[in-house]
Amino acid sequence: MMVTGTLEDGSAYEVQIPGPNGEPVAGSRRVRAMVEQHAGSPVLLGPLGPRRALGPQDSAAVLALLRQETSVAEVRR
Repeated sequence: MMVTGTLEDGSAYEVQIPGPNGEPVAGSRRVRAMVEQHAGSPVLLGPLGPRRALGPQDSAAVLALLRQETSVAEVRR
């Protein structure tokens, strides 16, 4: 899936989830670093849960993190 959005400082990004070669995302080094930094942290998959530990191969958890930490504008599957 392709995700387009903006970071907290207003910088736009577009990433592919999951990335090639087992990477959590491809397309933005800043977003990849953020995902790697939060690996293992609990993430809410929806507004009320469930809560799951962020794993780099877990596309739903990576998308949930992007929704929590950035302004997601579009998700294309």
